[in-house]
Amino acid sequence: MTKVMTSPGKYVQGKKVIEEMGDYIKDLGTKALIIADPIVEELFFDQLEVGLKDLDYEIEYFNGECSKVEIKRLEKKAVEKGAEMVIGMGGGKTLDTAKAAAHYADLPVVIVPTIAATDAPCSALSVIYTEEGVFEEYLFLPRNPDVVMIDTKIVAQAPVRFLVSGMGDALATYFEAAASALTKTTAMSGGAPTMTAQNLAELCYNTLLKYGESAKKAAEAGVVTEALEKIVEANTLLSGLGFESGGLAAAHAIHNGFTVLEETHAKTHGEKVAYSTLVQMVMEDRDPVEIEMVRNFCRRIGLPTTLADLGITEISEEKIIQVAEASCAEDETIHNMPFAVDAEMVKDAILAVDAL
Repeated sequence: MTKVMTSPGKYVQGKKVIEEMGDYIKDLGTKALIIADPIVEELFFDQLEVGLKDLDYEIEYFNGECSKVEIKRLEKKAVEKGAEMVIGMGGGKTLDTAKAAAHYADLPVVIVPTIAATDAPCSALSVIYTEEGVFEEYLFLPRNPDVVMIDTKIVAQAPVRFLVSGMGDALATYFEAAASALTKTTAMSGGAPTMTAQNLAELCYNTLLKYGESAKKAAEAGVVTEALEKIVEANTLLSGLGFESGGLAAAHAIHNGFTVLEETHAKTHGEKVAYSTLVQMVMEDRDPVEIEMVRNFCRRIGLPTTLADLGITEISEEKIIQVAEASCAEDETIHNMPFAVDAEMVKDAILAVDAL
């Protein structure tokens, strides 16, 4: 069976690297459209000016949802402006939108996360939502970003919740890759999971357990430490490579299911994924000691372990079966699990995790 490993062209991480951005992207062109969260110019404009002093650029603000309408709008802007590259700056949905707009405009893309909240930056994937924020589909892109650059000083100054959310997203990587390895399902890289991806996924998990709490404390103090650097790399690079070339399974499918409930929309991607990882572990009948260890880790760093933590304060079987049915949609990654899965099984596991 053919195995495939995929990755961004270049990954750059460190304190104040945004001020060196031009050195890493100069081969891509001289004119850029920057797609950014509105807060980027307010908080990071001085550093951005230094990093892009030799580049002609314009900033276009992201409207808040990675929808087909927004992607089309920004693709059109890139073409109209004569951009030679697209630079995405901000959170996960901004970056996914930048990747998709660059793809349709046939331009290279530079990804600059301002938070370490998801493993989206490194992947050749955009998660598409409706304009109301409900998961719609995955957009598989033909190549990974040309450059991914993450400034750990910016990450350390961001709200701590985002770093913790990234740990929730990264937490699923090992468990989903392990399930995919058993079924040898084709990963998003286009081939069976590689040994490299599986080991990176395990390293990601071990890094979270070892350095997660220390990194959170550093972020609370707004400082960059080696623990913070390690967790940023785990959240962004290790998890990104691990999920894309190792495979997805139940946890992300259940996350997508939770998006059908409006009360979960205030929760981040990683917060929903963390709870969904516990659901996958229950479905797999993993050792209760292991489940307790992961649950306690989530509690210590502030990730959801109950439905109330996800905003679902009025629990009904009708609501949870809606989540379960959406999780089990025909093309969902839950079917990469090494056993048959149905909505009833998912519903029971969701409620079981809450009961724990």
